[in-house]
Amino acid sequence: MRAAASSKRPSFRGISQAKKDDMANDKYEEAIAELSKILSDKCELQGLAAAKVKQITAELVAADNGGAGAAENGFDPAERIKSGFARFKKEKFEKNPALYGELAKGQSPKFLVFACSDSRVCPSHILDFQPGEAFMVRNIANMVPPYDQTRYSGVGAAIEYAVLHLKVENIVVIGHSCCGGIKGLMSIPDDGATSGDFIGHWVNICAPAKTKVKSDHSSLTFAEQCAHCEKEAVNVSLGNLLTYPFVREAAVNQTVAVKGAHYDFVKGAFELWDLDFKLSPALSLYEPEDEEMDRQMLNLTAAFFPVLELIKAQDDEPERRRVAAHCNAKCISTA
Repeated sequence: MRAAASSKRPSFRGISQAKKDDMANDKYEEAIAELSKILSDKCELQGLAAAKVKQITAELVAADNGGAGAAENGFDPAERIKSGFARFKKEKFEKNPALYGELAKGQSPKFLVFACSDSRVCPSHILDFQPGEAFMVRNIANMVPPYDQTRYSGVGAAIEYAVLHLKVENIVVIGHSCCGGIKGLMSIPDDGATSGDFIGHWVNICAPAKTKVKSDHSSLTFAEQCAHCEKEAVNVSLGNLLTYPFVREAAVNQTVAVKGAHYDFVKGAFELWDLDFKLSPALSLYEPEDEEMDRQMLNLTAAFFPVLELIKAQDDEPERRRVAAHCNAKCISTA
């Protein structure tokens, strides 16, 4: 009985090439006639029918143009987005009315997170951030450019909003393994020549990291140098954060903690270190065999040291002012 019922289903169900073929065969006229009769008997359905016909027409046009928007394997991007939202709404939104009710009133994230645009390293996924918990900035190679009101105003606006308006308490820059942006940086020739319109110029923000790695680890393979540069570039970005006056002030007043991190999605490991260069125990999903986790971070950029001195001088006002002047001069010189 199940098989018999199944055989009576229309062959043009859903969005498919089979539907297009069915509409093109001799059943086309029969289908149109049947539709006309239904609409004649039930005028209230005409609006719905018009919308459906418009949708079908668009689908047929797309199919006739080579299946634009759908891959050869049948992947439908629009359907993926719709089904993804449906799952989110059912499993999360509707099951957490209190959370989303509060978020409707505003946001108070604890974190400003810089992460790479790489599709494998979504911070909300790997760190289990909940909605409203982290303000995100994602770009190529998770880089923070130095303070510049014209060249990097988009990043500057995000930092300013997070620190001055959202009052985030933590800024975290997360590097990651197998980073294409870092490989691109390490591949730039010594004469600085780059191809393309944007990528080369962008990754050069962390050119000091490349220079240091090339100098300190010249005997290593290219892949090993890139692995070192992934972490060193994070440190350059931490130094660049301190060229933003409001970040520097917040760090000095200890209202914002600045941290670096590295996510290794090959080994399932996550490392976190502070502005003062203390490294927390690595969080790992595996137990290495006769292998030490690489905990050696490369040197901090020059902008770090005067800020650390300033933090230490908080209880001595004359000393604090002296170091603050030195800090401002030092940070401006490295911008």
